[in-house]
Amino acid sequence: MPYAQTGAGRIHYEVTDLVAPWEDRRDTIVFHHGIGADPGIWAQWLPLLAERYRLVTFDMRGYRRSHVRPADFRWSLDLLADDVIAVADAAGAGRFHLVGESIGGTIALHCALRDGARVQSLTVSNGAHLGASIQRAEAWRRTIDEEGIATWSQQFLHDRFAAGAVDAARLAWFDRVQQAWPRDSILDALSVLFGTDMRPQVQDVACPVLLMHGDSSPYIPVSVMADLHERLPDSRLQVFAGARHGLPFSHAAQCARMLRDFLDPQASSR
Repeated sequence: MPYAQTGAGRIHYEVTDLVAPWEDRRDTIVFHHGIGADPGIWAQWLPLLAERYRLVTFDMRGYRRSHVRPADFRWSLDLLADDVIAVADAAGAGRFHLVGESIGGTIALHCALRDGARVQSLTVSNGAHLGASIQRAEAWRRTIDEEGIATWSQQFLHDRFAAGAVDAARLAWFDRVQQAWPRDSILDALSVLFGTDMRPQVQDVACPVLLMHGDSSPYIPVSVMADLHERLPDSRLQVFAGARHGLPFSHAAQCARMLRDFLDPQASSR
């Protein structure tokens, strides 16, 4: 299995490259999932993008095949951005398009600020430039420790999806994925967001940015995404009606088509 080596463990990644061999350009898209999610959330995106782009997915640090650190290990945005760059390097991508959802979107935004020469474009789905509260982390910790990971997962599913937004089989898969996350990885990853405030810096993001957001996320109000949109020099914002925090899974095909419409003109203009 392919792994990217970092200074703090290895990250498992996969490359899907179905671009015809006679095509000159082979731009790469790197996808970053969030807490409680899995690279499988991008499964319905890939067929709509694979004809034109090399696609790279990976297991976020702390989950599944990537390195799981002990509970006393210190996580940070820089560490998680280093993982993105390590994956891109291992996949042979000099510059790349970066897509992140939830905390993956926040990490992607940090990466675009810190490693702007590498990030060709940025797409953020249900992520933000402002971090989580300690109160949310305490609520998650209490639920996991007192009621179990299954109860936490059921509550999180409600926050992700409106009733009927995904079918039973997909919902059951997502429940299994969430329950597979280690307790410490959930809480340690969430702690990275404490106090995060990129408002003074986001004006320095140099690449084009696509923002996609559900109108009913219990974690990130539309007003926060609108604020990010206003601060970015080159961005577009699409709000999806009736979508919660699981937008890239519940509205996978719509999101992938929007990403394709966003990226193709950039590729064809070069």
